[in-house]
Amino acid sequence: MDCKHCGGKLLESMLPVKSPSDLTEVLQRLRHGNAEGCLISGGCGLGGTVPLEPFLDAMSEAKRDLGLKVVVHTGIVDREAAEKLAGAGIDAALIDVIGSDETVREIYGVRRSVEDYDASLSALEKAGVPFVPHVLVGVHYGKLKGEFEAFGMISRHKPSAVIIIGFTPFPGTAMQHCPPASPSDIASVILQARRLMPHIPLSLGCVRPKGRLRQETDCLAVKAGVNAIAYPDPKAIELSKRLGLECSYSGLCCSEVREDFKAEQQS
Repeated sequence: MDCKHCGGKLLESMLPVKSPSDLTEVLQRLRHGNAEGCLISGGCGLGGTVPLEPFLDAMSEAKRDLGLKVVVHTGIVDREAAEKLAGAGIDAALIDVIGSDETVREIYGVRRSVEDYDASLSALEKAGVPFVPHVLVGVHYGKLKGEFEAFGMISRHKPSAVIIIGFTPFPGTAMQHCPPASPSDIASVILQARRLMPHIPLSLGCVRPKGRLRQETDCLAVKAGVNAIAYPDPKAIELSKRLGLECSYSGLCCSEVREDFKAEQQS
Protein backbone atom coordinates (compact mmCIF):
# COMPACT_ATOMS: atom_id res chain seq x y z
CA MET A 1 0.00 0.00 0.00
CA ASP A 2 2.99 2.31 0.36
CA CYS A 3 1.39 3.70 3.55
CA LYS A 4 2.40 7.26 4.39
CA HIS A 5 4.04 6.35 7.70
CA CYS A 6 6.29 3.49 6.57
CA GLY A 7 6.35 3.37 2.77
CA GLY A 8 7.18 -0.34 2.92
CA LYS A 9 10.46 0.37 4.75
CA LEU A 10 9.62 -2.04 7.58
CA LEU A 11 9.38 -4.91 5.10
CA GLU A 12 12.78 -4.32 3.51
CA SER A 13 14.74 -6.12 6.24
CA MET A 14 12.54 -9.24 6.04
CA LEU A 15 13.32 -12.38 4.05
CA PRO A 16 11.14 -12.35 0.91
CA VAL A 17 9.13 -15.39 -0.23
CA LYS A 18 7.10 -15.49 -3.44
CA SER A 19 5.63 -18.99 -3.18
CA PRO A 20 4.76 -21.62 -0.55
CA SER A 21 7.87 -23.59 -1.54
CA ASP A 22 9.98 -20.47 -0.95
CA LEU A 23 8.48 -20.15 2.53
CA THR A 24 9.14 -23.80 3.33
CA GLU A 25 12.76 -23.47 2.19
CA VAL A 26 13.34 -20.31 4.27
CA LEU A 27 11.76 -21.82 7.38
CA GLN A 28 13.83 -24.99 7.04
CA ARG A 29 16.96 -22.88 6.79
CA LEU A 30 15.98 -20.87 9.84
CA ARG A 31 15.22 -24.00 11.84
CA HIS A 32 18.59 -25.50 10.95
CA GLY A 33 20.10 -22.28 12.27
CA ASN A 34 18.40 -22.96 15.62
CA ALA A 35 15.58 -20.45 15.19
CA GLU A 36 12.66 -21.11 17.53
CA GLY A 37 10.00 -19.31 15.55
CA CYS A 38 9.16 -16.90 12.77
CA LEU A 39 7.06 -13.83 12.02
CA ILE A 40 5.22 -13.96 8.71
CA SER A 41 4.17 -10.55 7.44
CA GLY A 42 3.54 -8.70 4.23
CA GLY A 43 1.98 -5.69 2.56
CA CYS A 44 -1.78 -5.15 2.40
CA GLY A 45 -4.03 -4.62 -0.57
CA LEU A 46 -6.75 -1.97 -0.81
CA GLY A 47 -8.97 -4.08 1.43
CA GLY A 48 -6.40 -4.04 4.22
CA THR A 49 -5.76 -7.79 4.01
CA VAL A 50 -2.45 -9.65 3.77
CA PRO A 51 -2.54 -12.40 1.08
CA LEU A 52 -1.82 -15.30 3.44
CA GLU A 53 -4.07 -18.05 2.12
CA PRO A 54 -1.63 -19.58 -0.42
CA PHE A 55 0.92 -20.00 2.38
CA LEU A 56 -1.26 -21.61 5.03
CA ASP A 57 -0.23 -25.19 4.25
CA ALA A 58 3.45 -24.21 4.47
CA MET A 59 2.78 -22.59 7.85
CA SER A 60 1.04 -25.74 9.06
CA GLU A 61 3.99 -27.86 7.91
CA ALA A 62 6.40 -25.57 9.75
CA LYS A 63 4.43 -26.17 12.94
CA ARG A 64 4.13 -29.92 12.44
CA ASP A 65 7.47 -30.88 10.90
CA LEU A 66 9.86 -28.20 12.15
CA GLY A 67 8.40 -27.40 15.55
CA LEU A 68 8.58 -23.67 14.89
CA LYS A 69 6.40 -21.09 16.58
CA VAL A 70 4.51 -19.25 13.86
CA VAL A 71 3.09 -15.77 14.42
CA VAL A 72 1.42 -13.91 11.58
CA HIS A 73 0.59 -10.29 10.75
CA THR A 74 -2.91 -10.74 9.38
CA GLY A 75 -4.29 -7.36 8.44
CA ILE A 76 -8.09 -7.33 8.33
CA VAL A 77 -9.67 -10.80 8.38
CA ASP A 78 -13.20 -12.15 8.00
CA ARG A 79 -14.63 -15.25 9.67
CA GLU A 80 -13.56 -17.58 6.84
CA ALA A 81 -9.97 -16.32 6.88
CA ALA A 82 -9.83 -16.57 10.67
CA GLU A 83 -11.01 -20.18 10.57
CA LYS A 84 -8.35 -21.04 7.97
CA LEU A 85 -5.68 -19.49 10.20
CA ALA A 86 -7.00 -21.58 13.07
CA GLY A 87 -6.84 -24.67 10.88
CA ALA A 88 -3.20 -23.94 10.08
CA GLY A 89 -2.47 -23.99 13.81
CA ILE A 90 -0.66 -20.65 13.99
CA ASP A 91 0.50 -19.60 17.45
CA ALA A 92 -0.81 -16.05 17.26
CA ALA A 93 -2.30 -13.47 14.93
CA LEU A 94 -0.79 -10.00 15.22
CA ILE A 95 -3.21 -7.32 14.01
CA ASP A 96 -2.87 -3.55 13.88
CA VAL A 97 -5.96 -1.88 15.35
CA ILE A 98 -6.85 1.67 14.30
CA GLY A 99 -9.40 3.79 16.13
CA SER A 100 -9.93 6.59 13.59
CA ASP A 101 -11.60 6.28 10.19
CA GLU A 102 -9.63 9.31 9.03
CA THR A 103 -6.35 7.58 9.91
CA VAL A 104 -7.44 4.35 8.19
CA ARG A 105 -8.07 6.15 4.92
CA GLU A 106 -5.58 9.02 4.96
CA ILE A 107 -2.49 7.39 6.48
CA TYR A 108 -2.93 3.72 5.57
CA GLY A 109 -4.82 4.34 2.31
CA VAL A 110 -7.15 1.42 3.08
CA ARG A 111 -10.76 1.45 1.95
CA ARG A 112 -12.04 0.23 5.29
CA SER A 113 -13.43 1.61 8.54
CA VAL A 114 -12.85 1.20 12.27
CA GLU A 115 -15.73 -1.29 12.36
CA ASP A 116 -13.76 -3.64 10.09
CA TYR A 117 -10.98 -3.86 12.68
CA ASP A 118 -13.51 -4.59 15.41
CA ALA A 119 -15.05 -7.30 13.22
CA SER A 120 -11.58 -8.80 12.63
CA LEU A 121 -11.02 -9.12 16.37
CA SER A 122 -14.39 -10.83 16.69
CA ALA A 123 -13.58 -13.22 13.84
CA LEU A 124 -10.24 -14.26 15.35
CA GLU A 125 -11.81 -14.62 18.79
CA LYS A 126 -14.66 -16.82 17.54
CA ALA A 127 -12.25 -18.96 15.51
CA GLY A 128 -10.15 -19.59 18.59
CA VAL A 129 -7.00 -17.98 17.20
CA PRO A 130 -4.84 -16.33 19.91
CA PHE A 131 -4.64 -12.69 18.82
CA VAL A 132 -2.32 -9.89 19.86
CA PRO A 133 -3.54 -6.43 18.78
CA HIS A 134 -0.96 -3.73 18.03
CA VAL A 135 -1.67 -0.01 18.45
CA LEU A 136 0.72 2.45 16.78
CA VAL A 137 0.80 5.62 18.88
CA GLY A 138 1.16 8.87 16.94
CA VAL A 139 0.66 7.41 13.48
CA HIS A 140 -1.54 10.37 12.51
CA TYR A 141 1.34 12.73 11.66
CA GLY A 142 2.91 12.22 15.09
CA LYS A 143 -0.23 13.18 17.02
CA LEU A 144 -2.79 11.21 19.03
CA LYS A 145 -5.93 10.40 17.05
CA GLY A 146 -8.01 7.33 17.75
CA GLU A 147 -5.57 5.48 20.03
CA PHE A 148 -7.86 5.61 23.07
CA GLU A 149 -10.80 4.54 20.93
CA ALA A 150 -8.71 1.61 19.65
CA PHE A 151 -8.13 0.39 23.19
CA GLY A 152 -11.79 0.79 24.02
CA MET A 153 -12.50 -1.52 21.08
CA ILE A 154 -9.81 -4.04 22.04
CA SER A 155 -11.00 -4.18 25.66
CA ARG A 156 -14.37 -5.55 24.50
CA HIS A 157 -12.57 -8.68 23.31
CA LYS A 158 -10.17 -11.17 24.92
CA PRO A 159 -6.71 -10.64 23.46
CA SER A 160 -3.82 -12.86 24.55
CA ALA A 161 -1.64 -9.75 24.90
CA VAL A 162 -1.47 -6.20 23.54
CA ILE A 163 1.51 -4.47 21.93
CA ILE A 164 2.01 -0.70 22.02
CA ILE A 165 4.39 0.75 19.43
CA GLY A 166 5.39 4.35 18.66
CA PHE A 167 5.43 6.19 15.34
CA THR A 168 8.97 6.73 14.08
CA PRO A 169 9.49 8.86 10.95
CA PHE A 170 11.53 6.86 8.42
CA PRO A 171 13.69 8.62 5.78
CA GLY A 172 12.23 8.39 2.32
CA THR A 173 8.60 8.16 3.46
CA ALA A 174 5.80 10.70 3.06
CA MET A 175 5.92 11.38 6.81
CA GLN A 176 9.69 11.59 7.24
CA HIS A 177 9.47 15.16 8.56
CA CYS A 178 6.66 14.54 11.05
CA PRO A 179 7.47 14.50 14.77
CA PRO A 180 7.92 11.06 16.36
CA ALA A 181 5.48 9.82 18.98
CA SER A 182 6.27 11.58 22.25
CA PRO A 183 7.16 9.61 25.37
CA SER A 184 4.28 11.26 27.26
CA ASP A 185 1.76 10.28 24.56
CA ILE A 186 2.98 6.68 24.56
CA ALA A 187 2.82 6.57 28.36
CA SER A 188 -0.71 8.01 28.43
CA VAL A 189 -1.87 5.34 25.99
CA ILE A 190 -0.23 2.60 28.08
CA LEU A 191 -2.00 3.92 31.19
CA GLN A 192 -5.35 3.82 29.39
CA ALA A 193 -4.67 0.26 28.22
CA ARG A 194 -3.69 -0.83 31.72
CA ARG A 195 -6.86 0.68 33.22
CA LEU A 196 -9.10 -0.96 30.64
CA MET A 197 -7.33 -4.34 30.69
CA PRO A 198 -5.73 -4.84 34.11
CA HIS A 199 -5.16 -8.57 33.59
CA ILE A 200 -3.93 -8.56 29.98
CA PRO A 201 -0.14 -8.57 29.39
CA LEU A 202 1.07 -5.34 27.79
CA SER A 203 4.26 -5.08 25.81
CA LEU A 204 6.14 -2.05 24.46
CA GLY A 205 7.14 -3.23 21.00
CA CYS A 206 10.31 -2.80 18.99
CA VAL A 207 9.02 -0.01 16.72
CA ARG A 208 9.45 3.23 18.66
CA PRO A 209 11.69 6.33 18.57
CA LYS A 210 15.37 5.79 19.45
CA GLY A 211 18.00 7.69 21.44
CA ARG A 212 16.95 9.98 24.28
CA LEU A 213 13.28 9.56 23.39
CA ARG A 214 13.56 5.77 23.77
CA GLN A 215 15.17 6.08 27.19
CA GLU A 216 12.40 8.40 28.39
CA THR A 217 9.68 6.28 26.77
CA ASP A 218 10.94 3.04 28.29
CA CYS A 219 11.20 4.47 31.80
CA LEU A 220 7.70 5.96 31.59
CA ALA A 221 6.41 2.64 30.24
CA VAL A 222 7.75 0.81 33.28
CA LYS A 223 5.98 3.29 35.56
CA ALA A 224 2.78 3.03 33.49
CA GLY A 225 2.61 -0.74 33.93
CA VAL A 226 3.97 -2.60 30.90
CA ASN A 227 4.94 -6.22 31.38
CA ALA A 228 7.54 -6.45 28.61
CA ILE A 229 9.77 -4.16 26.56
CA ALA A 230 11.48 -5.09 23.29
CA TYR A 231 15.15 -4.06 23.35
CA PRO A 232 14.77 -2.08 26.60
CA ASP A 233 16.98 0.89 27.39
CA PRO A 234 19.39 0.05 30.24
CA LYS A 235 17.91 2.88 32.32
CA ALA A 236 14.52 1.17 32.18
CA ILE A 237 16.05 -2.07 33.41
CA GLU A 238 17.70 -0.22 36.29
CA LEU A 239 14.39 1.47 37.14
CA SER A 240 12.56 -1.86 37.10
CA LYS A 241 15.00 -3.34 39.57
CA ARG A 242 14.80 -0.29 41.85
CA LEU A 243 11.03 -0.65 41.88
CA GLY A 244 11.38 -4.27 42.97
CA LEU A 245 10.05 -5.74 39.74
CA GLU A 246 11.12 -9.21 38.72
CA CYS A 247 13.08 -9.13 35.45
CA SER A 248 13.55 -11.95 32.95
CA TYR A 249 14.96 -11.97 29.43
CA SER A 250 13.82 -13.64 26.21
CA GLY A 251 15.12 -13.82 22.65
CA LEU A 252 11.63 -14.33 21.25
CA CYS A 253 9.13 -11.88 19.75
CA CYS A 254 7.68 -9.51 22.35
CA SER A 255 4.21 -10.92 21.61
CA GLU A 256 5.40 -14.09 23.35
CA VAL A 257 4.83 -12.31 26.68
CA ARG A 258 1.46 -14.07 26.51
CA GLU A 259 3.25 -17.41 26.98
CA ASP A 260 5.05 -16.12 30.08
CA PHE A 261 1.70 -15.12 31.56
CA LYS A 262 0.15 -18.45 30.67
CA ALA A 263 3.01 -20.34 32.34
CA GLU A 264 2.75 -18.11 35.43
CA GLN A 265 -0.99 -18.74 35.74
CA GLN A 266 -0.48 -22.50 35.46
CA SER A 267 2.30 -22.60 38.09
